[in-house]
Amino acid sequence: MYTIHPVPKRYAWGSRSSLQRMFHLDGADAQGPLAEMWFSGHAQSPSMLDMPSADGTTRMIALTDAIAQDPDGMVGARGANEFGPVLPFLFKTIAADEPLSLQVHPVGFQARAGFNIENRQGIALDAPERSFKDMNAKSEMVVALEPFLASVGFASHSFALRNLQLLRSPIAQRMVDAFASGGRHGDDSFADADMMMPVAATVWPESRKRIFRAFHTAVTAPASDPDALIDDINTAAAHATHSRNIMAFDFALRAARAFPGDTSVLALLMMNPVRLEEGESVFLPTGVPHAYIYGTGAEIMTNSDNVLRAGMTVKHKDIVNLLQCVDCRPTSPVNPSDARLGALLMRDVVFYKPGVSEYVLAYGHVDDTRAWPIVERLAVRYDALVQQMRGRAAVPHAGPRVLLCTQGEVVCTTQTDTRTLRQGEAVFIPASDGGVRISGTSGSYLMASTPF
Repeated sequence: MYTIHPVPKRYAWGSRSSLQRMFHLDGADAQGPLAEMWFSGHAQSPSMLDMPSADGTTRMIALTDAIAQDPDGMVGARGANEFGPVLPFLFKTIAADEPLSLQVHPVGFQARAGFNIENRQGIALDAPERSFKDMNAKSEMVVALEPFLASVGFASHSFALRNLQLLRSPIAQRMVDAFASGGRHGDDSFADADMMMPVAATVWPESRKRIFRAFHTAVTAPASDPDALIDDINTAAAHATHSRNIMAFDFALRAARAFPGDTSVLALLMMNPVRLEEGESVFLPTGVPHAYIYGTGAEIMTNSDNVLRAGMTVKHKDIVNLLQCVDCRPTSPVNPSDARLGALLMRDVVFYKPGVSEYVLAYGHVDDTRAWPIVERLAVRYDALVQQMRGRAAVPHAGPRVLLCTQGEVVCTTQTDTRTLRQGEAVFIPASDGGVRISGTSGSYLMASTPF
């Protein structure tokens, strides 16, 4: 196994304390907001490994180069055959003090098309106006390490209408019109939205088109008076009665304060508000609109940095491409711990298995004296599933892994090595190291892996 160094990402919405504390940063490294720490095999931001040299010294080498030199040893023959000589997942810790962008990730064919178009246009891969950084579809999963807030996917029509009808804003009222009557025969008042629908919309039911029109209204509207928008959301929130509606208004208000005058914050009132406690998770398939609002979590995704933004950001917006990719089906947030996807709970570890071929995630705890309270809480929440699954072995062991100590210290043992990791330290475990055993007296860890 090899020490792996995370790549820091400093965005304005990042926390000023959470990741700094986890990774024991000080001095200049601890200053300002820190949003993400990447454990990455992505070509644009690879992590560095400490690897031994023939002369007994240690050299630093990019993970991408280490895999290219020994793909079978680093990611395994099966992984190299299925995904190529690459790490198929991107693993991050993320901490948000403020809401971040309203965004969508593309499916595979859209990513490939967008990547090739921007190449032909001569847009540099690291250019700020670049939308497609690679050709990969991007799904992702978040596991909360502390309370984590997010808006995920479109909620039901009735939920959205209950929220939007409480607002006085002309933009909100036009969104209400889109839900209630937009697109009726002979009604061309939403023709601009209809022209931006993807080709697949020709077979959409009318209900899905109405969601698209309402969302289009929010993300294409001009900026409004910041104080008036905040006042309108505040006043409407006072009339909300159900806890989910109140939460949605809270998220929209946070976003309106962070991005003054940005009407795209009204789209949050159409979406499912989610609060995750530690150990709880949500899976985001390609095309699902989402915005993270606040909190610290672990994030794992396919090996992609493709992000299409519609608002709530100072970065490049690509509304045209986003609208071509957005999934307008109203759905409940998909939790990888529920019966449809499955998570395995054992005494001191939870395995999150979202049903994709690139990644799984384990969140575990070592303690000689007591069971982990998080597992007990999740066991109560998912009692029926736990009774079916508890005790079955499903530890991924044949592919590449990244192990990060998040609290205390843990001992990692493979067939060839043993390491003690303290909070903020991580190792890359190549496929050739075989199985892994995690032990210790007091500590927590995250392990990202392929599900081989």
